[in-house]
Amino acid sequence: MDLWQTIVLAIIQGLTEFLPISSSAHLILPSQVLGWTDQGLAFDVAVHVGTLLAVMGYFRQDVIRLSSAWFADTAQRRTGPDSRLAWAIILATVPAGLAGVLFNDFIEEELRSALVIALATIGFGLVLWWSDAVGRRERGLDGLGWRDALLIGIAQALALIPGTSRSGITMTAALFLGYKREAAARFSFLLSIPLIIAAGLLKGMELAETGTEAQWIDILVGTAVSFASAVICIHLFLRFLDRLGFMPYVIYRLLLGALLLLMIS
Repeated sequence: MDLWQTIVLAIIQGLTEFLPISSSAHLILPSQVLGWTDQGLAFDVAVHVGTLLAVMGYFRQDVIRLSSAWFADTAQRRTGPDSRLAWAIILATVPAGLAGVLFNDFIEEELRSALVIALATIGFGLVLWWSDAVGRRERGLDGLGWRDALLIGIAQALALIPGTSRSGITMTAALFLGYKREAAARFSFLLSIPLIIAAGLLKGMELAETGTEAQWIDILVGTAVSFASAVICIHLFLRFLDRLGFMPYVIYRLLLGALLLLMIS
C-alpha cells in the first residue's frame, strides 16, 4: 500500500471502531469500491492493536478498577458494583464469541459484499434512530444486571454482519433497555476491549501461520494513526453525545447506504 492509503485506512479504523457507523464496512469499501489492494493481515493486526491501546488507555481507570474488583478475594467486593459490571462485560462477550466460531466462515464467504453492507448500514441505522427516539434514557451502569448484559451481548453478535456496527448495535440495545446515552456508550466501549483482544489474537495467529512478510512501515504507521484517531474519536463522541444525540450518525448511515446502492445498481 502507499503511505497515504495506510494513513487513510488507519484513520478510518480508529474513527469507525467506536462510532456507530461500522468499521468493517469502511475497511471493506476501499477495496471493493475504490479498487484499493487488500490491506493484509499484518495491517489488520496493527490497527487492532492501535484501537485496543486507545480504548484501554482512555478508560484505564475503569479497567484497573474493574479488574481489581473482579480479582478481589473478599465477598464484599465480589458483589460490589464494579465486580458486577466486570462480570457483565464477560457475559456480554460470550454470544459474539460463540457466533463468531459458528458462523465466521459463512459470513466471510457470503456476506462481505457491498450490497449487504448497504442494506445493513441503512437498516441498523434506522433501528438506532428508533432506539434513541423511544428509549427512556433513565438508567446508569450501576443497574446493569445479567439479563441486560446478555441481551446486549446477543445484539453484539449481529455485528458480525458487515455494515451493522458493533458499537452501534450495542448502544442500540442499551437504549432500548432504558439506559442513558452516556451509559450505553461507556458500556459499549468497555465491551469492545475483550473482543478487540480476541480479534487481534486470531489475526495474529493467522498471520503467524501464513508467514506473510510484514511491512514494518505500514505496521508502525497503522498502529500510531489508529491509536491517535481512536483516542480523539472516543473523547469527542462522549463529550458531544448528549448534545448531538445519534441523529448525525443515523443520517450518515442513510446517505452512505443510499450511495452504495446507487454505485452497485
